[in-house]
Amino acid sequence: MTTSDAPKQPVVCVFCGASGGNSPIHLAAARALARALHANNIKLVYGGGTVGLMGEVARTLVSLAGPSSVHGIIPQPLVKYEQNHDPNDPKQHRIDESIYGRTTVVKDMHTRKQMMAQEVIEGGAGGGFVALSGGYGTLEELMEVTTWNQLGIHSMPVMVYNVDGYWNGLIDWVKSAVSAGFIGSSNAGILVEALDADEVVTCLKTYKTAEGRFKLTWDEN
Repeated sequence: MTTSDAPKQPVVCVFCGASGGNSPIHLAAARALARALHANNIKLVYGGGTVGLMGEVARTLVSLAGPSSVHGIIPQPLVKYEQNHDPNDPKQHRIDESIYGRTTVVKDMHTRKQMMAQEVIEGGAGGGFVALSGGYGTLEELMEVTTWNQLGIHSMPVMVYNVDGYWNGLIDWVKSAVSAGFIGSSNAGILVEALDADEVVTCLKTYKTAEGRFKLTWDEN
């Protein structure tokens, strides 16, 4: 079998905070998600941070499946915020691949998001986008890939891993937007909810493409 004939390995993009949160339940959920990805032979692409939930999910998966299982993509300006960065140590920017997997430093947020999405799409069935708990950046990334799904840019699963009700407000907002007529009822299922790590994997495998997605073509000149 040649490399091109080898079966694809699913890739999950995880959006999550560079903070661990105030409750240990969020870090525990990150570890549980990494274990579920390992058990199902799924690779991880994420924002490249070594702190908070970002670091926890990457470290855990690398410890189980090795460095090739994880690819972190981080914009240069965020290195000092999302990695354990010592500006006085010139070698510090070299992330230990044996702990966090491969890291790619890019110029900006747009490049990061584009590269992460491309890896998920190329990985094919069984992959998708998952949001753990996080802040503004996590929500922004989640909403962008949700919108891309609606617009037909991709058809990969999009979900929230709703730890301890963290995403309840967002789920309620989607329902309100549907009721108010700003999201079509046939698009309400683009964003799905999982309550534990095993359910995340189940949702990735059983995700159904929403009927109301726009059938647009984005690759024409």
